[in-house]
Formats: sequence, C-alpha cells, structure tokens
Amino acid sequence: MRLAASRFALSLCFLLGALIVAPFAATAQERSWIQMEAHPDLATAEARVRAYAQVLPDVNGYRLNTGWYAIALGPYAPDDGAAVLDRLRAQGAVPRDSYLSDAGIYVQQFFPIGANTLAAPVQEAPTVTQGADTAEQVDIPAPEAPEETVAEARQSEFQLTREERADLQVALQWYGYYQYGIDAAIGPGTRAAMSEWQAAQGYEQTGVLTTRQRAELLSDYQSELEALGMRQVRDERAGIEIDLPLAMVEFARYEFPFAQYEPVDGSGVQVLLISQEGNEATLGGLYEIMQTLEIVPLEGERNRRANSFVLTGQSETLRSHTTARLQNGQIKGFTVVWTPERDAQMARVLEMMEDSFATYGGTLDPGAVDPGVEQGVDLMAGLEVRQPDRARTGFFLDNRGTVMTSADAVAACTRVLVDERYEMEVAHTDTGLGIAVLRPTQSLAPSTFAGFPQDPARIRSEVAVAGFPFEGALGAASLNFGTLADLRGLDGDERIARLELAVEPSEIGAPVLDATGAVVGIVLPEPETGRALPEGVSFALRGDRLAAALSGSGVTLNTAPATGEPLTRNALARYGSDLAVLVTCWN
Repeated sequence: MRLAASRFALSLCFLLGALIVAPFAATAQERSWIQMEAHPDLATAEARVRAYAQVLPDVNGYRLNTGWYAIALGPYAPDDGAAVLDRLRAQGAVPRDSYLSDAGIYVQQFFPIGANTLAAPVQEAPTVTQGADTAEQVDIPAPEAPEETVAEARQSEFQLTREERADLQVALQWYGYYQYGIDAAIGPGTRAAMSEWQAAQGYEQTGVLTTRQRAELLSDYQSELEALGMRQVRDERAGIEIDLPLAMVEFARYEFPFAQYEPVDGSGVQVLLISQEGNEATLGGLYEIMQTLEIVPLEGERNRRANSFVLTGQSETLRSHTTARLQNGQIKGFTVVWTPERDAQMARVLEMMEDSFATYGGTLDPGAVDPGVEQGVDLMAGLEVRQPDRARTGFFLDNRGTVMTSADAVAACTRVLVDERYEMEVAHTDTGLGIAVLRPTQSLAPSTFAGFPQDPARIRSEVAVAGFPFEGALGAASLNFGTLADLRGLDGDERIARLELAVEPSEIGAPVLDATGAVVGIVLPEPETGRALPEGVSFALRGDRLAAALSGSGVTLNTAPATGEPLTRNALARYGSDLAVLVTCWN
C-alpha cells in the first residue's frame, strides 16, 4: 500500500468515468469488505479515509480488533465483493494488495461519522468503468509523491511517539530483521534491521525509514497479522489465556486433559491447550504419553526438568512444539502442530503464543469429554497414538538392563524401545542364529534376569513361554504352557528345539522357561520350509547352546543353578512377567 493520496486522486480522475450499480441480496452473515489500508494511529487513518471518500463510493473507516484503523469498501455480498475487487485492481483504483475481509476483524466504525455499516445490509456493488474520452489516458503513469531525504526522514522519525517506535521494532522483529528486545529506542540494532529491510524491498540502505517506508512496513505487518487471525482466547474451563491464530484453527472439543483446536480450511495447523491437576509424576507421565502421539514426530529436541518439559518434533510431513509446566499443583501448557511449508510463519506464531500464555483459575475436569468423541485403544483423548512397525518379546540378561530378543525384532529400525519407554541400542546381532542383544541408553535396574542351564532340558518336559501376545495389547507378559517335543530342528540342527506350543508373532524372542525358571530357549520365527506346519508347532534356540554361540561377542550369560527348585505356576508366572519385556521397532 505504497500509493500516496495524491496518486490515487490523479489516477482515479482518469479511471472513474461512470459507476454502474446492480442490486444484490445477502444476509448479515454473508457480507464482505474490500480492505485497502490499515494504520496504527487514528489521525492518519482519518486523513486517508477522507481522501478515498472523495473518489470512491461506500468508503468506511473501522477500528480493528488489533487496535489499528482500517479503510475498507462495502459491505458487499461475497461474490460481488470478489468481482468488484478484481475490477478495481485491474483499473488501478485500489492498491494492488487490497483484499477481501469479513466483519469479524472490525470492532467499531469511525467513518462516516455516526454510520454503522457493520450492522447494515449489503451495499450496491460498484462497477468502475472507463469513459470513452479517458481510455487513452489510463496508461499514463501517475507521478510518485516526492520521497523524503535522509534528513527529512530523520526529522519525521523524531516526531514518532514511543508506542510508534515500538511498533516499528515489533514489525521488524516479525520479519526476522530485528533480534533484540522491544525497547522503543532506535539504536544500532534497530538501524541495522531497518537497513536490512530496505535492502530486501529494493530501497537504498540508509538505515532510516522514510514516512512512506514506515507505512509500508507497518501495513504489510498488519496484513500478515490479519491473515493469521491472532486473537486472545480466554478458556475458562482450562484456566488458560493465550493468543491463537484463529484464521487457521477453531475450537473443536474438550477431552481431558486437552482443549482441542482443529485446522480451518485445510490450514494444517492444530492446537491443544493442556490443563490438569498433578505433581511431578503426573508431569512425567504426560511427557511420556505425548511422545506416543502421531502429532509429535520422533525426531526433535526433548528437554525435561523437574517442573516443566519441552517437546519438539519434526518429520518430512509434520512439525510440532509442546511445552508444559507444573505450578501450584496444576499442569498447564500447549501443543501446536503444523506442516513444513508454514515453518517461517509458525516460528512467529509460536513466539506470540509463548509470550501471551498465562494461567488462572482451575483445570479441566477429568470427566471433560464432549459427546460423540471417537474412542479406541489406539486413541488417547481422541488423538491417534503412534503405532510401532512391529512388536516382539525380549528378556533381561543381566542387572544392567541388557536385553536379548530376536534379530527380526530390530531389523531396519531407526528407534528401538523396551516396554514402550526405554531407548535401546543394538549391541550385537546374529542373523544366522536369529538373535539380537540390546543395551539401554539410560540406567536400568531390572528386578530379575535370565539364568541359562548348562545341560539340555528333558524331552517331553513341560515348558512355558513368557511373552507378549496380541502386539502387547494386554499390557503385561503372560505364560503360555506347552511341551518340549525335540532337541533338534526339522533339519536335524541340534541348536534348535521343537516345541508343542502355539505362539503369536509378537511372542517371537520370548524366553522359554522350565519348571525352575531357567531359560531353556528363546522363541524363533517359524522356519521357511515351503510347507504349512501343523498348528501348535514352534521352535526355539536352545538355551544350553547359547553360551557357545555367543562366544567372542562380548555378551556374558548367567548360569542357572544345576538343581533349582520347581516353582508353582503362580510363582513362575510372576517371575516370567518380571523377566520378559516388550520390544518395539519404530520408524
């Protein structure tokens, strides 16, 4: 919006040969305006709106909900507004960056005095045409208003109020040119930012903005704010006050512990306000749960403290930022999710959200669930929970948390978790034997770990598999009893034992226990024989052969007592539940 009033007056004298009007009908909700300019102070806006009113019909001045003052034509029916805007742009009657707006951004009318077009019916839509006697003059360029010299720019800058200087810093900061605090002092940092902005706009780099350049910067900034729809939201149920981009999101529902805002018009932006009572343990649980959601990609910074945490996530298709803080027994924060093409825009929005975030009152009721919210084991508060590529079983090898599992459990995984919480790294893999050894990236202290026999188990003895069937849906390991059928595989391999026992795919890698709790085997995938095996046939790598197979790998196995006491089934079930772990592969 760089054209001065004089340029508009001269241009419009050539263009406005006649006004053709046609009636249109619309309800109060079906209205639009053509916004042409916005200014931070009323005096400038009044001068500009009066200049427009001399050459255009339906000119109005409104105070915006951001505190600025806008100049707009209308109101029109939506389709008519778009058509009028196209014609006026084509004929140079309005600035090129004029755009359609709705009543939601306007608070009060200040021009014409006493008018209230916000509540009035739509206006007749003007169609600007050229008179025959002016057609040849349309392409004559209108003279630019004389630009200020540097000295004149400094003089006009000297007249700015503190608030106006702060507005300039805010706008420069929004575009990434100004990196310091808003102090309303035009020092070296502000001068450098002004110079960078001038260079980006193709102006001479003087470090002093002219009156026209200041108006352009602030007008462009205001237009971006209006496009985002940044508004203060005060959520009484959640006890949170925050500025949100309401042109991109709208409130959808409550589902404890979130107030959920969904995308508007395919914006790809989503916001969750977090509100619940709790303590440090509750905060830690929320920190873990958030990382299981699809809206929080695996890659990104994780920063957890005693009373707060920050989670960032990024993938090829998604970005997210979560922050939460524990204060006075309340956990409050927010998550914002967006798509990569909005990175630059959302960096500014995120800063505004963080700066405006405030808490008050109570927290969401744990029973806060709006009717009709979808439920399921793969959903948390109506949000999709991330699922692993595959789930297998493993078991602890020592008191440091080393885990043995099947090789296929960790094949081609970017991330391996034990019990959906503990990060593991692959320390050893033997694809020939079909086993893998994992070491935790943090300190673990399991209550029990495996002991392996030195002698083979007895054929036809009872054994039990301590595994996680159904992809771990039961939440704990369970025992599956069967019989040791043979100490050789189908091809005669004496490292393999055959079991009369049916296992689920997610039980592969599980320990096979004898009556004393010794690990006499580790469940292997079904061999590829080209034949369909009878139901209830499975295979395990023999526990008494593991030590020799792992020699030279750096993995040490603990030996089970030679004459251990048999355990009751209940005691064996408890031991197996403590020994076995759920191993998940994530990509």
